[in-house]
Amino acid sequence: MDFAVALWLVIGLVALVGGAELLVRGAARIALATGLSPLVVGLTVVALGTSAPELATSLGAALQGSPDIAVGNVLGSNIANVLLVLGIAALVAPLVVARQLIWLDAPLLVGIAGAVWLMSLDHRIGRIEGIALVLGAAAYTVLLVWMSRRGQGIAEAGDDLDDMPKRPLWFNLLLFVAGLALLVLGARWLVQSAVTIAQSLGVSELIIGLTVIAIGTSLPEIATSILAVARGQRDLAAGNVIGSCIFNLLLVLGATAAVAPDGVHISNAALHFDIPVMVATAVACLPIFFTGHYIARWEGGLFLGYYIAYVAYLLLANTHHAALETFSSVMLWFVIPLTALTLLVVVSHALRNPRNGAPR
Repeated sequence: MDFAVALWLVIGLVALVGGAELLVRGAARIALATGLSPLVVGLTVVALGTSAPELATSLGAALQGSPDIAVGNVLGSNIANVLLVLGIAALVAPLVVARQLIWLDAPLLVGIAGAVWLMSLDHRIGRIEGIALVLGAAAYTVLLVWMSRRGQGIAEAGDDLDDMPKRPLWFNLLLFVAGLALLVLGARWLVQSAVTIAQSLGVSELIIGLTVIAIGTSLPEIATSILAVARGQRDLAAGNVIGSCIFNLLLVLGATAAVAPDGVHISNAALHFDIPVMVATAVACLPIFFTGHYIARWEGGLFLGYYIAYVAYLLLANTHHAALETFSSVMLWFVIPLTALTLLVVVSHALRNPRNGAPR
């Protein structure tokens, strides 16, 4: 593998993360200048901003004729957001889960994930379906704004925006444009180098999209969640992840399907394995969020462990390793049933003791 190609991959990742940061900061201040409250900005602009790398990467991949990377990026990012980001953040400190996430956003994520699975059954998400998903993103944003103005949102969601230094409007516009430019360039460099690496190593584009690119474009979520935990705002981490997952499916996948000439092709591997895993991770949020309205450290460790197992399975399957059958059997007949039994016991305990609070 050419060293220069690997270097451009890293440069692309750095440009994506840096561009997302500039875009979010610039857009947040522009929105505030127009009269929107910090709460509304936190629930909309910041959530959309952390999905900006996925949007830029998937659009670039689809337009460059690499649909597997586009789809793998969205699916892999959602899987990484739940298992990797929440896992790491909960290991740092137990995460508080807001009531809105339990009764609105998490169930909505499960429903959207299921709808995407149904759309994919014919191995394609067409332009009409893509437009419908984008309209869903617009409707969800309007709902968030309406709820926040009624005081039903997460009260702390936009507090960090008040701590940002005051800048003139032209400076914020410059940040926004610079961030957008970095996102576009970073996505192009990342996709081109990832395709080259995949071809040289014999690794499929879908695997590259599900792992390297998905983790890279999830870095804003990782940074945001860890920063929220470090600042003691543990309820923001879970909200950031769930909101980003929803926008990934509605906006990123929808816009990619709407823009691509023939929609987005869904491979057999994605349809029969990665999409079900993505749906399963969304469903797993419901019992864990429900138990005490927090994510404990052991649950974060469970998420992280499953993500490591998921990546290991992808690599073993791609290389047709002899250990794949044994690994799959252990996961299917021991680890997954044991996890389900543990969650069942925890949920049962939470129902009998509904007043248990989050640990400090």
